[in-house]
Formats: sequence, structure tokens, C-alpha cells
Amino acid sequence: MLNGLVAPSLVKAQDVLEDSNMEPISCDNIELLKDVTDDLDAEAARNPAARELRNLLTNPHIRSLVLAHDDIAAKNYEELPEPLPAFYPPAQAFAAPTTDAIRMVGIRKNPDEPLGITVRKESEGLYIARIMTGSMIERQGLLHVGDTIKEINGQEVNDPDQLQDILRKSSGSLTLKILPGFNEQNAFSEASCTLSVFLRAHFAYDPKRDNLIPCRDAGLPFRERDILQIVNMDDQNWWQAKKVGGDNPCGLIPSQYLEEKRKAFVKPEYDYTHKSLLCGIMTKKKRKLMYQSRYNNKFDRNDLLIYEEVARMPPFQRKTLILIGAQGVGRRTLKRRLLKADPQRFGQVIPHSSRQIRPDETDGDEYWFISPEEFETAIQAGKFLEYGDFEGNYYGSKADSVRKTIRSGKMCILDLNPTALKEVKTSEFMPYVVFIAAPPVEIMRNMHEFARQRGKTDKIRTERDFRETLDESKRIERMYRQHFDLTIVNDNFEETYGKLRRAIETLSMEPQWVPVSWVY
Repeated sequence: MLNGLVAPSLVKAQDVLEDSNMEPISCDNIELLKDVTDDLDAEAARNPAARELRNLLTNPHIRSLVLAHDDIAAKNYEELPEPLPAFYPPAQAFAAPTTDAIRMVGIRKNPDEPLGITVRKESEGLYIARIMTGSMIERQGLLHVGDTIKEINGQEVNDPDQLQDILRKSSGSLTLKILPGFNEQNAFSEASCTLSVFLRAHFAYDPKRDNLIPCRDAGLPFRERDILQIVNMDDQNWWQAKKVGGDNPCGLIPSQYLEEKRKAFVKPEYDYTHKSLLCGIMTKKKRKLMYQSRYNNKFDRNDLLIYEEVARMPPFQRKTLILIGAQGVGRRTLKRRLLKADPQRFGQVIPHSSRQIRPDETDGDEYWFISPEEFETAIQAGKFLEYGDFEGNYYGSKADSVRKTIRSGKMCILDLNPTALKEVKTSEFMPYVVFIAAPPVEIMRNMHEFARQRGKTDKIRTERDFRETLDESKRIERMYRQHFDLTIVNDNFEETYGKLRRAIETLSMEPQWVPVSWVY
């Protein structure tokens, strides 16, 4: 058997394995880990798998393992310690912190700056539930989530309101008696890298009127269309955010999940002011629809739009200009004025119609004429951005016509029905949406009379027409304002035209916040 062919081969294989030296591939894996977590930060808000992987890689145990590997690979060995005595006293086992664990923490408080913590009442005292990102407490690093506040300046505290009252009256140095705590999940949160997610708010928020917020003083008020940087999303109901622009502090804002629940159950007139902590449980009827949106590409495709993830882009010209407004508010007049003023820059699409061509009409002049059967086939194929019927005939604008105008290098002007906004608000068309709002009835009446005297129109409009225009304008704004980039009240045509031109010029000169789906 030993003289056979198999035995020598096995011996040689064993020799190779025993002689091989295990050498590390890299001694700088902690930097690689940092690069990977930085890349994951950009995806964490959109991708649950990326968020889970980031949390795993930022786990202190994983980071310690990588650091240990790098030290061993680089042979960063310390000298052997002195031999320890042979006898060890038995270790004391205890399940909860003892009084020996209590420590005193000194903090210097700026009277104009809050500490940046939220607390909740527990049996042991006031438990630190949250530390605001960028706050004084986080910068000093003396308190941690899970710690329990026992005393402030020698005064025992047992209630959040009592704590706020003491802090409000105090300035300068504070001495806190702290019972340290540790929570593994909170440790992961504190070790997590700061997020870099930007959202456009599609509602206004006032924490002073919110009965659900843990601490009203910690809330961040914002207006509709404000850009918010989200720095912490660990809490399911409350995110930490700050306004973009300037040195703004962080504050609490309702999460997407919480605000969806609130708006699904609470009537608008009771929003933020209802007395029940069950968020509208006392209202007579629950809304029929409640949806959960977990991914940004669905944010702008639901009727319940809370936040929209956006990205900051350098100045660029949009591909389309969409004018939205009620009938008779002046959209088409503005469109004709723009096309006449700069035909090299602006273009339009010629709509299609299924009606019979008239003797004085030319195909392709004001309409492209096709048969009703061809029109219906195109509808089934999804070729129209919008379409409708009038007096038994179809009218509509094809997406291919818009693409053709864009390819010619012009900004395509569209006066669409607002129901088409969800389909056109994509990276392909990159629209700049301007809502032309109706002024009060009296101003509309005066503008129409002035236009008739100058021979600009021969239409006769009644008081009822003006009121219907105003009501329709309010309805459109209420239902679709989350899609508007700009709103202009047309109470003076020349001023409205000037504002519109300046806004278009600004697009090529200033950075823009656009939906993140346009970028990635």
C-alpha cells in the first residue's frame, strides 16, 4: 500500500498544507469597513436591506472584531502583564445597577440652548429616551440613552415637567446625579453613522399643537415645502431632523409612519389639536383608506403624500413647463405669450383629435386628426399623457409629441389637466410645475373687462363664471399642491408673466431640489 501511487500523493498534500503560512490579506480593514458604511448611508433610507447591513457593520462588537484582526495582522502586540495571583475572590453577580454605580455629571448649560434630550418616567426615575443629534449633550458625550436622572443640583426629580421647570430656571453649571444604564439596541443607535437623507415636507407642522410628541420643546416646526435633513430614523414614530440652510438645530418631527396613521384617522380640522392620545379614536368615522409607503418611488404616486425624498442638483433647465389652473384663469394666454416671446427656447405639442377636419383647417396646424378607432387604440396602448372627450369627440396630447419637442432642444410647454401630473412627474420629462391661481372674483371681473375694452377677448363672462373659476382653482390647489413647484396668483397679467419668466431663468442659475428618483 505504501508503494502505491495514492500514499505519496497524500503525503505531499499534507506537507504542502503544513508548510503554508497564513498571511493576512490586509491590515487596514477598519478603513474598508468605514468606506462600506459610508456607502450604505446613502441607501439606508430607501433600502431596508442596506439599513440592516449598516446596523450590523456599525455594531460595536463587529468593529472591535475588525480592530482586533488589524492589530494581530500588524503584530501590534503589547508586553505581557505581570503574573496574576493564584487566588481570585468570587465575583459579585448582580442583575441591576447598585448605588455604587451612581455617578455625578457636571454640565455647563447655555441659557439660549436646550440640553437636547427627551425623558420618560420610569420606576427608577427619569429615563433618557433620546439624545438629539448635534445637541449640547451629544457633543459633550456625558449622558447616554438609557441613563436615569436622579437629581439636578441636589434636588430630586421624578417628573418630566419638574425637570423642564428646573432646567428653564437654571443657567451656568448643572450637577446631575445619574444612574448609568445600557441598552444594546441604543448602543447600536449611538454608534450608527449620521444619516444624510433629505425630504421635502408636504404639510406644515407645529409641535406646540401636537399632543403626541414626547416633548414639545424638542419639536422642530416647519412649513410646507421646507427641505429637511433627516439625521436619525431609529424611532418608528419620531425622526430627528433639521432644516436645510443655515446653522439650524435638530428637532423631532413625526415619521412617515406616524403621520400616515394620524392623517388616516384624524379629520383635518382636528389634526394636532385633538385631546385623545389615541389619535382620533373619538371621531365618528374612520377614513376609508390607509396605506403604508416604505419606498420613495411610491411617495409621489399616492394621494396621501407626507414627505418626498429629494436631492440637491446643480442649476439645470427643466425639460417641460407645465401650467396648471382652473379654466379661464389665463394659462393659455401665458403659454401663447411665452411661445411668441422666445420661439427658439420654448415649444409646444400639437394635440390629436378624432373629430372630422373642417374645410378651413389643415392637418397638423392646430390638431392632428385621426379616426376614433385609432384614438381608442392609442389610449389602450397608453400613448396619451392626457385625453378627454368633448361633444362626442376625443382630444388628447401624446407622450411621443412631448418627447419630440424635448429632443429638438426646446422646453415643452404643456397646459395639462392636473390629473396627469402623477404620470408626467418623472425623470424622463423633468417638469417645472407652475400653478396659476385665480384671484378674487372682483379682480377677475376687472381684468376681464379691461381685456374686452382693449379687444383682447370678445367672450362674455358672468358673475357665476367667475365664482366657478375661483372655486375650481381652490379645489385644484387643495388636491394637487404637493406637485407644484411654484404658485402665482394671476391678479395682474403682466406681473404674472414677469414672475413666470424670472422663475424659469432662475432654474439655470440656482441649485434645485428635485425628486431623488430623477437622480438615481
